[in-house]
Amino acid sequence: MTFSEFLLMVPFVLLLGSMAVAPVFAPQWWLKHYAKVALGLGALVAGWYLFALRDTHSLWDTAHEYISFIALVGSLFVISGGIHIDIKGESTPLTNVIFLLAGAILANILGTTGAGMLLIRPWIRMNKYRVTAYHIVFFIFIVANVGGSLTPIGDPPLFLGFLLGVPFWWVAKNCWPMWLVGVGLLLGMFYFLDRRNFLRAAPAVRERETAANKWRIEGLPNLFFLAVILVAVFIEKPLFLREGLMLVAAAGSYFTTKKSVHAANGFNFHPIQEVAILFAGIFTTMIPALAWLNHSSQSLLGEQPTEGIFFWGTGVLSSALDNAPTYLGFLTALHSTAGTTDISSLIISHNYQLQAISIAAVFFGAATYIGNGPNFMVKAIAEQNHVRMPSFVEFVVKFTLPFLLPMLLIVWLIFFRG
Repeated sequence: MTFSEFLLMVPFVLLLGSMAVAPVFAPQWWLKHYAKVALGLGALVAGWYLFALRDTHSLWDTAHEYISFIALVGSLFVISGGIHIDIKGESTPLTNVIFLLAGAILANILGTTGAGMLLIRPWIRMNKYRVTAYHIVFFIFIVANVGGSLTPIGDPPLFLGFLLGVPFWWVAKNCWPMWLVGVGLLLGMFYFLDRRNFLRAAPAVRERETAANKWRIEGLPNLFFLAVILVAVFIEKPLFLREGLMLVAAAGSYFTTKKSVHAANGFNFHPIQEVAILFAGIFTTMIPALAWLNHSSQSLLGEQPTEGIFFWGTGVLSSALDNAPTYLGFLTALHSTAGTTDISSLIISHNYQLQAISIAAVFFGAATYIGNGPNFMVKAIAEQNHVRMPSFVEFVVKFTLPFLLPMLLIVWLIFFRG
């Protein structure tokens, strides 16, 4: 790495450092100034690429990826916010496991963003008498990340892969065993924790939780707008027609949904606004980091990298850089390794490596708040509902390392050890 390459990556390091440290030591300052920090650091990098390097191509590609990302995430956020699931009664550990499993399946239809935004509020309500941080963190692990690894709609990196030519059903056909193991292990860990929490609760709470839940759903007309999103995913040309349809569907959902439904959900635009601003900074400041990764892939990965190298490389960087652009970076590195730009040829010759990249990008996206867009939104909604959420560092130390990492090791040992 040259000194100039290092300097160009400083804004990205500063942004990640600010996101990790500022909310812990200066939460009010961060809440007031995070937009200035993220957009200011992004502007520094964008300005250098535009005026010093005259590299408009990299900026345009990044802008296109960001628009596609935020259009899908934002439209699913708005539409899911127009559907209200009302639950009366409390939940047992077994009911919670069934709910999370249903959320993991639904994440492949609504996307991790849509499923996360639709289910996080009822999830908090059905556990309101004993909800703790681990309820929200495992929701992030399962519903907002790992569950969405079966379709391109499920998670942003898989959607970007679909845009680049990976067949729609390739993901389900090749990744379902990893999905089954990953989701199953996390559900088992959650049941152990939740059962212990349940037995420690007061007798009155346990008795209340054994009563039958009553469910009522409002805002079902929004399923039409969800269908529009699903159709739009398959539109390739003209440019930005896909994203335009998604935004139109989101607007239609917002203006036709009853105010009472939005009020019942506590719906507002703050979570998606925070994601849009922070990820604008992340996408921009990480241009030099991804460029360095692409140029150095051969020396970093070796001449014949195994699927294990792609699994851990994609995964570790996905947890720190955001999984969508990291997926693109390692997909580019795989093209370089394979000596082809044709996706069909790549699938034939390097299918296991592509599986490793796909699974790692989705699974490791759960490792930090910045690993995947929905993580921040789930955190924001939980905090709005007065659930104390762990800080960036606490999230990693108390939950990622003791719970997520063992699952990742087992998935690696079974599928990608090579």
